[in-house]
Amino acid sequence: MNIYAVGGAIRDELLGVPVVDRDYVVVGATPEQMVALGYRPVGKDFPVFLHPQTHEEYALARTERKTAAGYHGFQFYYSPDVTLEEDLARRDLTINAMAREVTPAGELTGPVIDPFDGRSDLKNKLFRHVGDAFIEDPVRILRLARFAARFADFDVAPETAELMKRMVAAGEVDALVPERVWQEVSRGLMEKKPSRMFEVLRGCGALARILPEVDALWGVPQRADYHPEVDTGVHVMMVLDYAASQGFALPVRFAALTHDLGKATTPEDILPRHIGHEGRSVDLLRPLCERLRVPNECRDLAMLVAREHGNIHRVMEMGPAALVRLFERSDALRKPARFAEALQACLADARGRLGLEQQAYPQAERLREALVAARAVDAGAVAERFASEPSRIKDAVHDARVLAVKEALGG
Repeated sequence: MNIYAVGGAIRDELLGVPVVDRDYVVVGATPEQMVALGYRPVGKDFPVFLHPQTHEEYALARTERKTAAGYHGFQFYYSPDVTLEEDLARRDLTINAMAREVTPAGELTGPVIDPFDGRSDLKNKLFRHVGDAFIEDPVRILRLARFAARFADFDVAPETAELMKRMVAAGEVDALVPERVWQEVSRGLMEKKPSRMFEVLRGCGALARILPEVDALWGVPQRADYHPEVDTGVHVMMVLDYAASQGFALPVRFAALTHDLGKATTPEDILPRHIGHEGRSVDLLRPLCERLRVPNECRDLAMLVAREHGNIHRVMEMGPAALVRLFERSDALRKPARFAEALQACLADARGRLGLEQQAYPQAERLREALVAARAVDAGAVAERFASEPSRIKDAVHDARVLAVKEALGG
């Protein structure tokens, strides 16, 4: 029995970046032997075991065979006679198909085992598929795109790019389950340059199949007073990358990605203006989130930003009453943290423009000050004063907040 650390841990070690976790493969063992050694079985489709002390996962070496379309259409074969190279051959990319032996104490030992020349592709900064098995799993397209967002200076090998296009044309991407699409897309959004993920997905045609609402933004002109030299798709990618550069949370990055969806459906006779695109963005966002089963916190923030980002950009022109109405529509009085994230997404939108990456955004500070003042109003005390006229309570609280905002902003 031999144990090997495989995949991303070896890749990251060679790149000199921190290794977050390790995947282990066991060669030459049976499930019964693993249990006898104290490992606890947890695998469903194939044998995976938890180490008795570290609780890390150890999988028996296996091969796999495609039996049906999609991510779940596989039959796995595991046996003590499955070799390490056979196990590595089923992996997606050469840079993820390397291994090193592990001592019983869990320490790496010996040279890097690299049957598919992953080190050369690391040196040349290439994503290259290991073999024909790549075409059998459409999730690998998403994974490669996600890796592109992490390793932004890597390119897709020409033969791998062509293979991905053939997979999309064959309908493999259409068989992906929504949860897995969201899992990979959300992880890619959290990488350092998310736009690269969408660049790769567009390049092979997959974006039009999994996120057609986003894919439709390329080729849509921006307003002439923004930056007409790039289209809406490019602008959205700049917004997204700015959000990533600031370390904003996943809901903010998803809102950055989807805030302008409605621009793809602007009537041609009013282009390059996009009157009413906020409402159209909300209409497109709702089914998108349902289709991919987007978590509520991401969906709710994205809907808020899509609907209100134009108003937030214009708050320097608004009086106290309009500001309070904005807070009421946005539920900012009850959920100030979510509204703060909406301001982050709007900041990214304002700065996701050529030459404007460092422009001032006083709207955020004005709204923060106004919201503090509005939330300081004691609604209960106001309600008590109008206890005999309950129909007036809502308007009285609103008026009190408007007055508080007016005083906070200096009249």
